[in-house]
Amino acid sequence: MKLKIALFGTSADPPTRAHAAILEWLAGQFDQVVVWAADNPFKKDQTPLQHRQHMLHLLVQDLRVSHANVSLNPELSDWRTLRSVERAKHLWPTAQLTLVVGSDVVASLPHWYGVKDLLAQIDLLIVHRPGANIVESDLIQLQKLGANLAIADFTGPPISSTRYRQSQSTAGLTTAIADYIHRQGLYRWAETITAK
Repeated sequence: MKLKIALFGTSADPPTRAHAAILEWLAGQFDQVVVWAADNPFKKDQTPLQHRQHMLHLLVQDLRVSHANVSLNPELSDWRTLRSVERAKHLWPTAQLTLVVGSDVVASLPHWYGVKDLLAQIDLLIVHRPGANIVESDLIQLQKLGANLAIADFTGPPISSTRYRQSQSTAGLTTAIADYIHRQGLYRWAETITAK
């Protein structure tokens, strides 16, 4: 029987409790959950990747206490998901790979680099993100491009990295990540410290 691996690349800017909830749910559905932070070519002014990888490391470290099948694999990081998948296929050549994406990227997915090649190599699992509805015509377009897709029986909590960056409320962050942001002066911490 093939090893079933979920591939979850994320911009993680910063990783939140919503990322943790998704990873926990995936850990119960797959033999292995592989996660990495990557630059998103559709987003501007991202926090440097090394900080996002480190924050994701802190999140995964906490999760591995109860979910040993979740691993951080920064070697898969690439701004083109196709390259990340090709690296994963090299590491796990006989595994069944499922790329996990949020419902917020479904409409843009047909415009991703090498999308037909990408969809030919993986299954696609779409996770509901609050405020990002799945549109039937978008699913049909993905299927026309060759997607073997499923929609997760799971909805992430109403927490987002964007909301954190706008509000600076640490309610959606783990303590370790909030502390790291403070120590490193990331996001608006640097402005707040300078203003005092």
